[in-house]
Amino acid sequence: MAAQRQYEELARQLSAIGAVKRGLGRGLPHDCPGGSAAVLILLDRHGAMRMSRLAELLAVDTSVTSRHVAHVAEKEWIVRDPDPADKRSRILRLTPGGKAKVEELSELSIRTLTHYLHDWTDDEVVQLSTLLARLRDSFGDCRAASARLPHDVHTHDVRTTSETTRTPA
Repeated sequence: MAAQRQYEELARQLSAIGAVKRGLGRGLPHDCPGGSAAVLILLDRHGAMRMSRLAELLAVDTSVTSRHVAHVAEKEWIVRDPDPADKRSRILRLTPGGKAKVEELSELSIRTLTHYLHDWTDDEVVQLSTLLARLRDSFGDCRAASARLPHDVHTHDVRTTSETTRTPA
């Protein structure tokens, strides 16, 4: 297990990830802010879904999700079809224009990462991707109630806390 000072440094580095996210966000087209891009990417990755599922995947309130969905629907990047299982609900689906926007976003992300990581080796990029995936997996589904930290985490040394709960994302 890592030493306390290593966790402190990791916490500092993770807090700086906001600068990386802002840098990636600057590469987004003006008509597709980050929240809208996230909606499109999740629909592309997971397929058609209800708004409630999208809100879970975004880890935000349904009202926030609704604003993002309204924007991408206005741009005609998605459609909101009636749910055959429950006519009161809607199923969100990408349109061909939405798929084209996802491809544009992917190309922009690759160009942005290529710009900032131009001096990284392929092995370093693979290592970072692998470690970030492992980090995400270690946290599991942070939205689940069972994923909360143990109640006494603030009173125990981090090195002695062995209980973790993981829920697949």
